[in-house]
Parts: sequence; C-alpha cells; structure tokens
Amino acid sequence: MTKKKEPPVHTVPSKNGGWDNKQGGKVISHHRTKDRAVETGRQEAKRDSTEHRIHNLDGRISQSNSYGNDPNPPKDKR
Repeated sequence: MTKKKEPPVHTVPSKNGGWDNKQGGKVISHHRTKDRAVETGRQEAKRDSTEHRIHNLDGRISQSNSYGNDPNPPKDKR
C-alpha cells in the first residue's frame, strides 16, 4: 500500500497579522514571526514528506524546499 501524497505546506502572511502555515487550504498553525512560522512549517513538511513553500509579504513564493516527495528531482550530471 502506498502512502497518500500530502499537499505542500505554505508559509504565508496572515490576514490578521503574523504568519500562517497552510496545508490543503487550511491553516494548520499561526505565528507572530515569520522565522517561527518557517521553522514550524519545515517540521510539518518533513513529517509529511512533502514540499514547503515560503512566501514573501506580497504573496510570492521566495523559497521552496522538498522533503521527500520532489516532483522534479535534480538530474545527475555525472
């Protein structure tokens, strides 16, 4: 049996101030600082073996990390 693929974790600015981690469109955690939200989002993405996408204040993705389920793994140049 294969494990269900979990959606990516997105660290995004919250409409209420602070930062949220969202997965599948649902808020899974809220934090006062971006640094704390990024750390928690990384832990959640690692736990679920999925992507972690970190957004800027303008909503654009500034960084994306894969923790075990990379749809586009790097090609070996050897």
